[in-house]
Amino acid sequence: MADLRKIKIDGKEIEVDPNLTLIQACEQAGIEIPRFCYHERLSIAGNCRMCLVEVVGGPPKPTASCAMQVKDLRPGPEGAPSEILTNSPMVKKAREGVMEFLLINHPLDCPICDQGGECDLQDQAMAYGIDFSRYREPKRASEDLNLGPLVETHMTRCISCTRCVRFTTEVAGITQMGQTGRGEDSEITSYLNMTLDSNMQGNIIDLCPVGALVSKPYSFTARPWELTKTESIDVMDALGSNIRVDTKGREVMRILPRNNDGVNEEWINDKTRFIWDGLRRQRLDKPYIRENGRLRPAAWGEALAAAAAAMKDAKKLAGLVGDLAPTEAAFSLKQLVEGLGGTVECRVDGAKLPAGNRAGYVGTASIADIDGAKMIQLIGTNPRTEAPVLNSRIRAAWTRGAKVGLVGEPVDLTYDYAHVGNDRAALEKLSSLEISQETKDTPSLVIVGQGAIQGADGEAVLAHAMTLAENSNSKLLVLQTAAGRVGAMDVGAVTEGGIEAALDGADVIFNLGADEVEIAEGALVIYQGSHGDRGAHRADIILPAACYTEESGLFVNTEGRPQLAMRANFAPGVAKENWAILRALSAECGQALPWDSLAGLRRALIEAVPHLADLDSVPENTWQALPSAAMSGGDFSYAIRNFYLTNPIARASALMGELSAMAAARAELGELAAE
Repeated sequence: MADLRKIKIDGKEIEVDPNLTLIQACEQAGIEIPRFCYHERLSIAGNCRMCLVEVVGGPPKPTASCAMQVKDLRPGPEGAPSEILTNSPMVKKAREGVMEFLLINHPLDCPICDQGGECDLQDQAMAYGIDFSRYREPKRASEDLNLGPLVETHMTRCISCTRCVRFTTEVAGITQMGQTGRGEDSEITSYLNMTLDSNMQGNIIDLCPVGALVSKPYSFTARPWELTKTESIDVMDALGSNIRVDTKGREVMRILPRNNDGVNEEWINDKTRFIWDGLRRQRLDKPYIRENGRLRPAAWGEALAAAAAAMKDAKKLAGLVGDLAPTEAAFSLKQLVEGLGGTVECRVDGAKLPAGNRAGYVGTASIADIDGAKMIQLIGTNPRTEAPVLNSRIRAAWTRGAKVGLVGEPVDLTYDYAHVGNDRAALEKLSSLEISQETKDTPSLVIVGQGAIQGADGEAVLAHAMTLAENSNSKLLVLQTAAGRVGAMDVGAVTEGGIEAALDGADVIFNLGADEVEIAEGALVIYQGSHGDRGAHRADIILPAACYTEESGLFVNTEGRPQLAMRANFAPGVAKENWAILRALSAECGQALPWDSLAGLRRALIEAVPHLADLDSVPENTWQALPSAAMSGGDFSYAIRNFYLTNPIARASALMGELSAMAAARAELGELAAE
């Protein structure tokens, strides 16, 4: 770290890193500088001029604080610390002038603008605006862009801060947006009127400081002050992005990101942001029992009694833990089913994750390790679809000079990579290479996807990946695709032999939201879940449950970090929380679980798995190398082919269906162009 340097800000002397910009130094001193174009995670544009400050002894004009570093300040007389003024008459007049210019063409849309109530321009106009205009010329108007079904544009409101252009180019890695023209004719536009081809595009809604880019599905539905805001955790992928769920009454109205530098920074993917319409559709709101081939509504008592009778009479009982199940539900199901002599399995996609070896099913790396990595090797994973926010983090490392390699089918990851090969032979060759000491001393990372370890030789593939990590002195990250998987592995919801062994010969199957599993005819299926998806269609008894916004639950993300999702709204009809259904069912089975509350359940859970008590921290995992084994031949396939339809909530969403169709059409067009 560079030597600290003393500067004075509004008479207060502080020590700061000389590489900081003046706006960052002011923030360290507790002084907020107004800004429109500056954003700490984007490159510096310096074009809105709202962040002007006065440098004492400098030029006789205000300076843009976002574009000047502390080290560029000249010292005061006789070596005195440089001095900055943020509230002098010069600064106030300059900012008021900038605001007046910004408002020349800005329309008076505030009463009908979706940004109203949380608009940077509104807030700063209160401080620096005036109550009249000196301009009598007609206002300039701009044509609105069609960016697709997610982002609605009102380009007359645009103040040309270029945040959207910089985000899509630098973070999302697409080049469809740009700025054309000069002066009065300058405007933000899309290349050849293209819609945005990115699963991160919704973030430009948050970045826009005015109402030029707003959420199309959310438009005209609610005002910020009408919403109840709940901090929670996303379950659309295994990254565990920190989110805020905004509700109005019983309905989820929108989902926004929360900042967590160790996980998602302040970005979320489009499925996370726009999934909320799927929370309302195709919901299971009452129990059902199948009679004569048809499902009929039933009371809770009748449904629980029927389920308990079936489970007690089962010759072989199997429990399946779905991808979105919170850790408490997985733990409760394990206690109940094993208490009745059955087995439980959470690896429902067939991934050969090693039970009891946390370094094998989580790895030894944290997500933040990507930032400092100089070499990143991807094995059988397409992070652009499996974890888009993590992919943007890899892209950021690449822009800083990191080298990326891929073993698997070539895909567009938004950054350059060395394609090592498609198949297992390429991985075997890679894991047996002699690696130089210089390479070993370089911070590096091996990331293994679920697609690589879902085959019959999955454990052998994982063993080779761990050998590569060991030989190259790299950290290992196992990139999960299911939000509930690591928590279920932590509580031991596994069967020796995997899902095939669990289902083989089972005459009663308790399906806890595992909608991706095809269950053969013959077995009686008890389905507990939130949506009328594949699992409910196959079920003989349906127990309606809450989804992730409707109950408090622990989720452990792909790096092994336990996080707490909080309840934001209530389940529809008579649907109950997952743990409460299992507790009531256990009493019907005569095997009552030893807790009557969520707090009691969590005490038992933490007693069994102590590291789950350390919320928002990543435990260190002891390295346990897997025994070397031969891999079968064949190319690696990716775990996710359709990003938008990966779970029952997404499949219930009309918007996700539209995005999926658009993605398919775009892919078909690309194939035709290639021919």
